[in-house]
This record gives sequence, C-alpha cells and structure tokens, in this order.
Amino acid sequence: MKPLVISAALTLSLSMLCSAANAAKLEDVAPYPKADAGFTRQVIRLPSQKNEEDYKVQIIAGKTLQVDCNQQRLTGKLQEKTLKGWGYPMYRLDKVNGPISTMMACPEGKPHPDFVPVVGDGFMLRYNSKLPIVLYVPKGIEVRYRIWSASKLIKQATTE
Repeated sequence: MKPLVISAALTLSLSMLCSAANAAKLEDVAPYPKADAGFTRQVIRLPSQKNEEDYKVQIIAGKTLQVDCNQQRLTGKLQEKTLKGWGYPMYRLDKVNGPISTMMACPEGKPHPDFVPVVGDGFMLRYNSKLPIVLYVPKGIEVRYRIWSASKLIKQATTE
C-alpha cells in the first residue's frame, strides 16, 4: 500500500511542477531573482513535446540597429547559473560588445533598421518544457528563440 501512496504523491508533485512551469507568474514556479539594475529578466515557456531529447532551443539575443549591406554581429557569452536552493538553471548575458561588421563597400542605399544578433557561446540550450527558460540580459537587448529538432533519419558511420 505504501508504494501506491508514494507513487500518487510523486505523480501529484510532477503534475504541480508541470502546471507551475506554465503558470501566469514566474514566482509561482520558483523564487527567481528580479533583474539587477541595467538588466531585464526575460522568460520563455516551451510547449510540451513528445521525446523532448530530440529538441534544442536556440537563444537569439540582439537588438535592432541601423545597418547597411554589411553583415553585422554583436558578441557575448550566455552563461548558465543555478537558482540556489532549487537547482533550476537560469541564464545571464553579462556583456554585449560590438557591433562588428564586414567592411564591404556598399552601393548607394539608405541604412535601414534590422535585428543584429549576439553571437558567442552558450546560446543552444536543452529543451525542457517543465521549467521556463529565465534569462537576464542587458537593457535594450531583445530575446528571440528558435526550436531545433532532430531528423528522424539516422545514418551509419563507415569504418575506414
């Protein structure tokens, strides 16, 4: 009888965690800290997927800048931190540098606004719909994301 009670309690706890992850307020999930001065806290809530190990989340942080025909990029490193006492991941983009640009001569044309992404390490994350992705980024930085999925086709390596 005891294993049944324990199993029911675990199922209830997991159910509460899943519903808390998609709750209206982040504070309902865990006590994530407020953003420091000069930063914003941004949150991504992912839908549940079958076989979540087949998915990744690409974080695309950046800002809209006036650009010409050259390719522009910002640089930075997204660092994973752990929410103390909870063990949940959260992410911080401390410093954004740039923009850096190719230096091609552009034909006459007006500069136009375009989204310029931050490139660097740490921007591809594990897919986990049970917890929100919480990011702390400098003010003025916008966070976008893209979902990547594995192909169903698995190929065999050759022995050489």
